[in-house]
Amino acid sequence: MSGLHHVTAIAGDPIRNFGFYTRDLGLRFVKRTVNFDDPATYHFYYGDETGRPGTILTFFPWQGVPPGRRGVGETHQTAFRVPQRSLGYWTQRFIEKGIHYEALEKRFGESVLPFTDPDGMALALVGVPGAEDEPAWSNGDVPVEHAIRGFHGVTLLLDNAGKTAAVLTDVFGFKETAREGSVIRYKAAGDVNGSVVDIYEAKGFLRGHQGGGSVHHIAFRAADDAEQARMAQRLVDSHGLHPTEQKDRNYFRSIYFREPGGVLFEIATDIPGFAVDEPVETLGRELKLPGFLESHRKEIEGVLPKLEGAVS
Repeated sequence: MSGLHHVTAIAGDPIRNFGFYTRDLGLRFVKRTVNFDDPATYHFYYGDETGRPGTILTFFPWQGVPPGRRGVGETHQTAFRVPQRSLGYWTQRFIEKGIHYEALEKRFGESVLPFTDPDGMALALVGVPGAEDEPAWSNGDVPVEHAIRGFHGVTLLLDNAGKTAAVLTDVFGFKETAREGSVIRYKAAGDVNGSVVDIYEAKGFLRGHQGGGSVHHIAFRAADDAEQARMAQRLVDSHGLHPTEQKDRNYFRSIYFREPGGVLFEIATDIPGFAVDEPVETLGRELKLPGFLESHRKEIEGVLPKLEGAVS
């Protein structure tokens, strides 16, 4: 099964981030942990009931982080899928919640509702016929029939699509399916969560820089360690790219590389999943730390912003 595993972005205030994604968008708070490479920073995971691959949006919330700038070499937009008939509900909800959104538009024959989060991250809802039959999780406020069904996909803003497209098709199994103006659409096999990557070719645009509202990296799925290793070898042999050694992220195992257009890509295993250290019923309620940080729990809890009252 190919497609996106997760998308990781940068936010500012963690409590504001938590409120927007759990209350306003109705995603489940799947995991509260820390950035394993910077344990004084939270790492929040949002998704569906169990945090299935293809539904997971994660954040490093750095208080006071300066805003990023969208440009070449960055993720231009991250899109969720919802039932097509739910776009009217979401437009009204955005109005009621004071969420900045843009007019409904058509892309590749699909209805798209662009909007931004409080840090300026570019997001969209894509109306997908039949999505109402897909698994959904409700926070009790957003009705289950209108709930987000995970990712639709991402749009990359690149100077040139060629070498990045080669990685998508040769390593991750995507296929080019359509072109619309300067945008080329690539799809993974099957209509799965996170099956779309659009490349917007924008030669001569300013390069982006990361900050609040930027996507830090995009993760693609590997079923297990063996499939990940095969992908890594293909990156080396066929594309001259050199991924990192495998890193254990507790809930998946990861390798990273900078794709030819400049975007940081990750390959993450589907296993073991988010229920490895707490039951599905109580996901996200407590701060979870990897074993190598557990002895520093008191120190870490002392520097992290308090979420009491925000997390229930």
